Amino acid sequence: MTGNLVKREFEHKNKFVDGFTKKYNVTKLVYYEFFEDIRTAAQYEKQIKSGSRANKIKLIEGTNKDWEDLYDTIL
Repeated sequence: MTGNLVKREFEHKNKFVDGFTKKYNVTKLVYYEFFEDIRTAAQYEKQIKSGSRANKIKLIEGTNKDWEDLYDTIL
């Protein structure tokens, strides 16, 4: 969750942020959603993170079947 998706994705792509994305060389943005309310966004993020991998894959493939990098679409 972030208030600035472009900046956050740039940081991940350039490995400025320690953690999962840097450790496992994750560089593609394959799914995102915008929320007006931060509490709703946080609740939704917790729901997604607690879900199964299969459900996460269904969520991504529902909008990005080919798992394309969506970074250019947010610029």
